[in-house]
Amino acid sequence: MFISEFTEYLLFEKQYSKHTVVAYEADLKSFLEFYQAEYGAVRIQEANYPQIRFWIVKLVNEGVTNRTINRKVSSLKTYYKFLLKIEEIDKNPLVKHQALKVSKKLQVPFSTQEVEDVLLSLTDDQDFESIRDRLIVELFYATGIRRIELVDLKLSDVDMSKGQIKVLGKRNKERYLPLLSSVRETVRKYIEAREILETEGTPFLFLTKKGVKIYETLVYRIINSYFSKASSKVKKSPHILRHSFATHLLNEGANLNAVKELLGHSSLAATQVYTHHSVAQLAKVYEQSHPRNKK
Repeated sequence: MFISEFTEYLLFEKQYSKHTVVAYEADLKSFLEFYQAEYGAVRIQEANYPQIRFWIVKLVNEGVTNRTINRKVSSLKTYYKFLLKIEEIDKNPLVKHQALKVSKKLQVPFSTQEVEDVLLSLTDDQDFESIRDRLIVELFYATGIRRIELVDLKLSDVDMSKGQIKVLGKRNKERYLPLLSSVRETVRKYIEAREILETEGTPFLFLTKKGVKIYETLVYRIINSYFSKASSKVKKSPHILRHSFATHLLNEGANLNAVKELLGHSSLAATQVYTHHSVAQLAKVYEQSHPRNKK
């Protein structure tokens, strides 16, 4: 079925992250299970569009969201593009498929006060986990780093002399992010606290109290736990903190291109999703300041 060849292609030629490749592989296996159960077939490269369409309908009936279905179909479509590339098939059965409609979710950023309240709650405690958690919050908000990027940070990626960190982003693209002086101080405290742990020489920066590499689910729980006490917003996640970083920078007049580079986006279109709050802020200032509106 060329699935292993496909994952190697994504990893080494397309330079997708391991996390992304695992997601693609899971989506393919999901379709394979359906294909085997419904048609008794194992060669999914022989599937036709009506069969794939039946899978999509089945997912809809099972209550899977349109957004998730679109992601699964996109993975399958990329797989068929790969099969075309290696000349295993001569036509992509999904070439004319139209993605299902999804409603655009408005992601509301945390306010600056909510972020400050969380950081304040982490000021007094000086145990390892409190210092680590404070640094995690500060890095998300001060750099806009992605969750997987934070998890994969190594000690060697921190350059205190230059006041920056090296981040390995999507498709193995490196970028350097500056650290505010307040964040550098928290980094220093965290590294001191980290040295007390039995780490067995692990190169990763963020660890659990047992000295092993931190994981994505724990990072989510950390952010959700602290912000649940400070915010009534529905969604409280690392991505919302990243969203807050970008929105607050733009509200303060930061250049869109500069924010794009900091976020590690490959195009401005990806960054512009953060501008709707900036436009709202601009409109508020405009209404309050424009001479014609004061009459």
